[in-house]
Amino acid sequence: MKKVGFVGWRGMVGSVLINRMLKKKDFNNIHAIFFTTSQYGKLISNLNIKNKSKKLENAYNFEKLFELDIIITCQGSQYTNRVYFKLRKMGWQGYWIDAAANLRTLDNAIIVLDPINLEYIQQKINMGIKTFIGGNCTVSLMLMALGGLFKNNLIDWISVSTYQAASGAGSKFMKELICQIQYVYKNIPSLIKNSSINILDIEQEISKQINSSNFPKNNFHVPLINSLIPWIDKKIDNSGQTKEEWKGQFETNKILNTNKIIPIDGICVRVATLRSHSQSFTIKLNKDLSIDNITNILNSHNKWVKIIPNNFNDTINFLTPSFISGKLDIAIGRIKKLNIDKNCFSIFSVGDQLLWGASEPLRRMLKLLI
Repeated sequence: MKKVGFVGWRGMVGSVLINRMLKKKDFNNIHAIFFTTSQYGKLISNLNIKNKSKKLENAYNFEKLFELDIIITCQGSQYTNRVYFKLRKMGWQGYWIDAAANLRTLDNAIIVLDPINLEYIQQKINMGIKTFIGGNCTVSLMLMALGGLFKNNLIDWISVSTYQAASGAGSKFMKELICQIQYVYKNIPSLIKNSSINILDIEQEISKQINSSNFPKNNFHVPLINSLIPWIDKKIDNSGQTKEEWKGQFETNKILNTNKIIPIDGICVRVATLRSHSQSFTIKLNKDLSIDNITNILNSHNKWVKIIPNNFNDTINFLTPSFISGKLDIAIGRIKKLNIDKNCFSIFSVGDQLLWGASEPLRRMLKLLI
């Protein structure tokens, strides 16, 4: 039974990962050892797992880490930078599975999304590759949604606008969004209940509140409620791209192991939703396909794709972050041809950032290794 170490398992992504593993009974086939950066030595009492060590281990104990067959970490880039390279330099030959972004560009690291690149993953395992990284959340969700088109080599290029939830930035950002909602409501309830007050006066008061010095915006730096932020991550070069936008093309082509680069670009936007990401795609195909053709190709690729009919009621009820959050389903709708070109069409998709966008590819990679 393989020894598997878990680091960052109490954080947001790590918690979702552990819950999924419990639900799928993945712990039955491993010996689980849980690590911590701050509470090592304490007994583990809140995890009902049979095959586990009884106490928390020090996440910086390299001797203990060296004994592991597999390390799976959701601790973040800072931990990865401190531990991964030193552990490899010591001669550790185990498998490293990571949610952090900073190893994705390495030649000997494979970005994993097995419904899309299972054969490539297996090929690299057979070649002795031992570093496997979860992809960018919007890239993984895009590939799950559009997998059929990629598999059939139908895409010339993609322009995308993402509408990314606060969870993509981390738990403290989610909490800040909730605090922003609370702050506004706490300061205007009397105005809402007073039917004699003009709605524009209420709007002006809200604007005044969110621009006050006391408004909670330490993490976002600006209000997200009643607004959006059309910029995610840092600017990377003179093209005007942010790093989040750059990942779209780089990671997609690395995951697919393409011979010819598929151009992908767009604008990444943070919106006031908590957990699920949405994406609006303009796609240029290399063939003139009907909507029925496209729908069948998308629907047949993987079992998680859920096609939402292009009508008002289905769209507003099922093609939304609030409906998809907590589900493995990848909702796809608003499929229509565009007036721009006979081979251009639009798609809107929604997926849970913490499931297929983060934890599920890691869980499935661990299962492949086991």
